[in-house]
Order: sequence, then structure tokens, then C-alpha cells
Amino acid sequence: MDELRQRALRLLARREHSRAELRKKLAPHAESEDQLERLDALLDDLAGRRLLSDARYAEMRVSSRSARYGNARLAQELKQQGVSAEDCAGALEEAGDELARAHGIWARKFGTLPVDAADRARQTRFLMSRGFSGETIRRVMRGETPEPEQD
Repeated sequence: MDELRQRALRLLARREHSRAELRKKLAPHAESEDQLERLDALLDDLAGRRLLSDARYAEMRVSSRSARYGNARLAQELKQQGVSAEDCAGALEEAGDELARAHGIWARKFGTLPVDAADRARQTRFLMSRGFSGETIRRVMRGETPEPEQD
């Protein structure tokens, strides 16, 4: 069991992991059913010591990828890693305004509004592939700019 704990701590020292992701990485190293049960106890212990946190993982993942992707894509990635809907929603709130992020990505890639239907479709597909909502994409394509933040 010490070997599994050491592996878990080495993985967590490199970066945050979700509970499901860490379990998936450690499960092949548990040789028996008994060790798999111990693995769950180890994960509970790590979570109790605040070394493993899905909320912290979600915040880290969203902060590192929100500059390139929309809320839908970020939420899907978190769901695939086993993060709860509550932790996902909390992390997405911290991501900032989706319109501002979409506008920034669109401006770096294109810079000018589409001149014809083919160009509009291309720009829309690009933003859709990045996981932005339909409403956000429509607002960007209409030329709306995000409100500057008030302090």
C-alpha cells in the first residue's frame, strides 16, 4: 500500500488530479481486489488531508484552458474527468465573461467581421469548435464587444 501512496503523492506533486483521474492512474498498480478497496481508502485519506480536491482540480483546469476554450468545452472536459456538476459550475464562474474570451480569441484569429455567408460560417465553426455557446457566437458575429470591467 505504501507503493500506491507514494505513486499518488508523486502524481499530485506534479499537478492537480481529479479523484477519478487519479484512481484510473493508480488502479493498474493495485494487484488484488483488496488493494483496490485500499485504493479507495487511500483516496479518501488524501481528500481528507486536502491533498486531493476535485474543486481545486477544476479551478486549475479552467484557469489554464479558459483563455482558449468556451464554457461548454471546459464543462465537458471536467465531466470526463469525473468532476461533479457543483465543482464544475464553481470553476466556470471564476473563468470570467465568456463573451470577452470569445471576442479575444475571434479577434486574434480573424479580426474583421465576416463579409459573406461562407466567411461567417467559417468563423462560426471555429468558435463552435472551441466550445462557445450559440448565443455568445451570435453576439461576436454581430460585432458586440464585451463591457469593460468596472472596479
